[in-house]
Amino acid sequence: MADYMNMDTLRFQLYEVMGLKNLLELDYFSDWDQESVDIFLDSMKDFSDKDLYPAFREMDEDPARYEDGKIIVHPVVEKLMRKSGEMGLISAPFSHEKGGMQLPNIVMQSALFIMEAANNNCPGYPGLTAGAANLIATFGSDHLKTTYLEKMMNGDWAGTMCLTEPQAGSSLSDVASSAVPNEDGSYKITGQKIFISGGDHEYCDNFVHLFLARIEGAPAGTKGISLFVVPKNRPENGELKFNDVITAGDFQKMGQRGYCTTHLSFGESSDCVGWLLGEPHRGLKYMFQMMNEARIAVGRSGVSVASGAYHASLQYARERPQGRRLSDTGKKNSDEDQTLIINHPDVRRMLLLQKAIYEGGLSLILQSSKYDDLSRTGDDKERNHMLLELLTPVTKTFPAEAGQLAVSNGLQVLGGYGFCSEFVLQQYHRDIRIMSIYEGTTGIQSMDLLGRKVPMNGGTALGYLVAEMQEVIGQARNFDELKPYADILDSKIAVVQSVLAKLMPFAMKGEHERYIHDANMFMEMFSIVVIAWQWLQMAVAAKKSLESNDKRFTADFYESKIHTMKFYFKYEVPKTTGLCEILKSDEVLTIIDEKELAF
Repeated sequence: MADYMNMDTLRFQLYEVMGLKNLLELDYFSDWDQESVDIFLDSMKDFSDKDLYPAFREMDEDPARYEDGKIIVHPVVEKLMRKSGEMGLISAPFSHEKGGMQLPNIVMQSALFIMEAANNNCPGYPGLTAGAANLIATFGSDHLKTTYLEKMMNGDWAGTMCLTEPQAGSSLSDVASSAVPNEDGSYKITGQKIFISGGDHEYCDNFVHLFLARIEGAPAGTKGISLFVVPKNRPENGELKFNDVITAGDFQKMGQRGYCTTHLSFGESSDCVGWLLGEPHRGLKYMFQMMNEARIAVGRSGVSVASGAYHASLQYARERPQGRRLSDTGKKNSDEDQTLIINHPDVRRMLLLQKAIYEGGLSLILQSSKYDDLSRTGDDKERNHMLLELLTPVTKTFPAEAGQLAVSNGLQVLGGYGFCSEFVLQQYHRDIRIMSIYEGTTGIQSMDLLGRKVPMNGGTALGYLVAEMQEVIGQARNFDELKPYADILDSKIAVVQSVLAKLMPFAMKGEHERYIHDANMFMEMFSIVVIAWQWLQMAVAAKKSLESNDKRFTADFYESKIHTMKFYFKYEVPKTTGLCEILKSDEVLTIIDEKELAF
């Protein structure tokens, strides 16, 4: 079976870069130790090898589809939901009070990365169920918790997130679905929702939809949105009664074809009942808990697809003979046997770019997850929460955007074969394209980063992040080999600060469109610097291990991490110079009248 991820790299990042052992020593996570974490992750790898990876291409070739009013999905989804309940994949990260096992999120994300690298069509099904269950566990009444949580946690019932409507798209202030109070405290629900991932299939007895709607008479805009629990079938007297939630169709997609995406209609026969989750008019605030979890998940998906594509193209490059290496005279000897393409410098460059993006992106996923864990326990919860808030749009966006570049380079490694359906790279190429659209497009994430997160609390979160980076820079300067890269990262932090010094006056003058009009460019520049920090952190960990007498991995393993760090600093970090020039330019070309695009 082909590789799709590297367990040694994952363990290196968990234990040596992120210091998981220190996290497990906190009281909140005391039920777990390194041995139990390794057993958990190994079980995820075994399940992924035996069940998920073999179905990966099948789910693309025989995609989820709408037939006779039903959604048909691959049979592996049934096993996935059952095993997710049995192995605790849905409830494990929840607190004991919510019925969970207090598994660190950083470990949970690692497990889902393994599964998603094996088959990116799959983890969304239990993942959305876990997110919906967590919202009910956090904000729901005792009635809602008693009615839904056990069935959702064991995988019998699935959960979804119902935000998008045909007329509103990403503009949630334009949500038009309605909720009218009933005498018994429930609500009569009416509305249409589109692009609902995992919205229906035959392998779960019920679907519990977390549904945004306006209570009759609510204020306009986002302040008037409430959140409801709306099941496909409502539990009544120990039985399930159809709740007037109709699957109106599905969306046939260019990628992730095994992950169903549905159009749902609520209340066409005026018999759809929902129950308010939390307080009225606070639905968007509640939903952001699930949305932020989903944004990290989308970033993880991008990393996972990039990982699968990297290992597939690496395997091909190690097996495919073509051409001959240049001699010192600059000529090829046609009498020699063909060399493997991995020996050609440009192929190695493309492979190194893939490796740098996917491993750097994975490190960012784990870093954000670590901040999430520390925001729930420890001595500095608020600081870690702000770091998580700042990094969330980056953690979603970098793997989605740079991951496309990585997968595209993998396809290029295969040459013409990469464009053929016989080889898997074309599937990865199609699968990853959605990641920059899911859960808020790159444009939305970029505006969130520059418009909200950077100036948050007077720039406090950004100051915390710079301090984190400076700590790694200080550690790197203890190693002669890493000093030049520490200096480069230090200089790039100054570049980011100089860009903000140029832009912030526009925000202070109320010229908000001018302030964020090139937010995408800022996201790209900021992301490059953040990933450079992650790579320098990995290089520091590798150096420390090389000098240790108790190495977990071989010297070649650690040297490969340092080499990839150097590659990233040479080939990617300099791009910040051009982005800085764009962001500091006084020329404004995108705030224009429509007529400018008419010719």
